[in-house]
Amino acid sequence: MTMQEWGSDLAKERTVNSATVKYTEFLLATASGKVEGVKGPGKLATPFEKTKVAAYTLAAVTPCMRLYAYLGKEFKELLDLHEGSHPYKKWIENYSSEGFQESAVQTEDLLDKLSVSLTGEELDVIEKLYHQAMKLEIEFFSAQPVVQPTVVPLTKEHNPAEDRLIIFSDFDLTCTVVDSSAILAEIAIVTAPKSDQNQSENQLARMSSADLRNTWGLLSGQYTEEYEQCIESIMPSEKVDVFKYEDLRKALEQLSNFEKRANGRVIESGVLKGIILEDIKRAGERLILQDGCTTFFQNIVKNVNLNANVHVLSYCWCGDLIRSAFSSGMSLPIRMVECDILSLFIDSSLGLKLYALTYQNGGM
Repeated sequence: MTMQEWGSDLAKERTVNSATVKYTEFLLATASGKVEGVKGPGKLATPFEKTKVAAYTLAAVTPCMRLYAYLGKEFKELLDLHEGSHPYKKWIENYSSEGFQESAVQTEDLLDKLSVSLTGEELDVIEKLYHQAMKLEIEFFSAQPVVQPTVVPLTKEHNPAEDRLIIFSDFDLTCTVVDSSAILAEIAIVTAPKSDQNQSENQLARMSSADLRNTWGLLSGQYTEEYEQCIESIMPSEKVDVFKYEDLRKALEQLSNFEKRANGRVIESGVLKGIILEDIKRAGERLILQDGCTTFFQNIVKNVNLNANVHVLSYCWCGDLIRSAFSSGMSLPIRMVECDILSLFIDSSLGLKLYALTYQNGGM
């Protein structure tokens, strides 16, 4: 693939991307035997030393081959290159081709063969070079300009000295095994008076446990049905070729309005009326979290050099339930705030209110 095919004028002077320069300089230095922490070969290099330099060079090249082969194959499966003129059609066709896929495998096989005779210390050098090459490749892709607001899974490597890592996590069914609203409903049902039980004048008037269970069943069924309808209306009927930020905003607005209507019905029904705060806290302490959830957040807390903020979000009626769930078995200083999460990313006019359990690494 040539620069002319991309419509580029080679006669024009251009500023070379710094990420590109860093990777090419890394490759040239490695190929010439200039590896950090390793003595370079002398003028009368032995065949073994030459083999070692070749292995080091392949360790610096192989990540590029493997990454491009992977991306080419993944992009080809996501895009229909037969429809229209995709700007990266030739790029994708080249790196997804059987020839390039085979070249990537052959490069890896050759690296394995050249590494057989290396010592443990030299294999450590191979590993470090491979890691450094992949890091430089990621920096290269991260340095490319984005022509429109977009959402991509590829990010630059976190540098705690310069960057603050902000982690957002959903609470219900992401951190928890069950939905928190179902927990609150169950508390209300269990603590509600029986149908034949008289309530004192000082007690807050509540539905009987049987009526509560029936009401919650109706609300849950209605929620499930309308949720499926909402998602169906959001999903495009035809294949989308280009990511559109405005379409995402509108879809989230629809979802926000649906959730507000559903929550409004729960509040109006009175099913959660009269729940005691201590019962909620105890339920939170016994709430089962997903495997690995506690460990994930504990690792963030313990890593004092991470420089990170964690925000756990939930469209829940009670922040105490969430606070109790994370306070149980986890030494995590937390506070609850009510926030408008969509205003952080989309539009403050949407008014989607959530509870945010916020932890800032190194203190609140």
